[in-house]
Amino acid sequence: MHRRSLLQALAAAPFASLPLAAQADEAWPTRPIRLLVAYAPGGGTDNVARVVAARLQAVLGQAVVVENKPGAGGNLATDQVAGAKPDGYTLLVGNQGPMTVNQSLFPNMRFDPLQTLDPVALLADAPLVAVAGPGSQARDLTALLAEAKAAKGAFAYASASNGSASHLAAALMFQMAGIEAEHLPFRGAGPALNDVVAGHIPFMITTLPSVVALIQGELVRPLAVTGEHRIAALPEVPTVAEAALPGYRASAWYGILAPRGTPAPIRARLEAAIADSLTTEEVARRLREEGAEPSRMGGTALGRFMGEERLRWARLVSDARIAVD
Repeated sequence: MHRRSLLQALAAAPFASLPLAAQADEAWPTRPIRLLVAYAPGGGTDNVARVVAARLQAVLGQAVVVENKPGAGGNLATDQVAGAKPDGYTLLVGNQGPMTVNQSLFPNMRFDPLQTLDPVALLADAPLVAVAGPGSQARDLTALLAEAKAAKGAFAYASASNGSASHLAAALMFQMAGIEAEHLPFRGAGPALNDVVAGHIPFMITTLPSVVALIQGELVRPLAVTGEHRIAALPEVPTVAEAALPGYRASAWYGILAPRGTPAPIRARLEAAIADSLTTEEVARRLREEGAEPSRMGGTALGRFMGEERLRWARLVSDARIAVD
């Protein structure tokens, strides 16, 4: 064999011996990536997904296409991603509902996200806002809870849907306060807030984007935020823990997950790309406009967090006897 040909053959040998899957991992991504969202366009999960997807395209050099697959409380999209080929081209934006709550609400679920999905990274954490409308006289959370307690079970609160973050956050608050209250679920935050603004229902916990214009128009009063810290958009509004219930914490959160078995090099590159995206000023600003705080939690920590959240919400669902219709 000619010397040059021999050297070329020897140089190529290590790469030729690599499994095809390993070579594919090194090249990922070589085509567009699907990012499934379990809810309709325009909601908090969808907005966060689109903010991050736009930046991921620049970092990864491939299109990241957001696809909305609403249905079954988020289970439809989750099931679809869990059954997809684990090659890094089909991903899920998961939140606390289908990832950690639905297992307690839907006894016949066909899959377990903790077993069928690989956590990649937490994108953001979004505290909710507790608001009162003209149906309540309360100007702070302590007064609201006193009002609810005095009603002896006749006090009602609205939510975006049965088992939603707004429902569970309020149920947890009333449980910790030892107060019985009536839950009135709606089909989305908008219709629920309409009844709060009209004075038909005195109280609701909801996402910041859904209610910020109503707060600015003084149609509802913000009483507290549900996270561990105050939020920049409402700096004068205390947390629920500060205002009345030490130890209280609830929020909506958004993470990216891949089908179980997605190769570690792909997950590592995706996790690094997400971290890069979340540290850019534009992405951080737009997430905060959604009431969400960018996260620095990677895949391993996200998996532990999901397990802890599942146990916490399972206790609430059981104790409060929460069930889907």
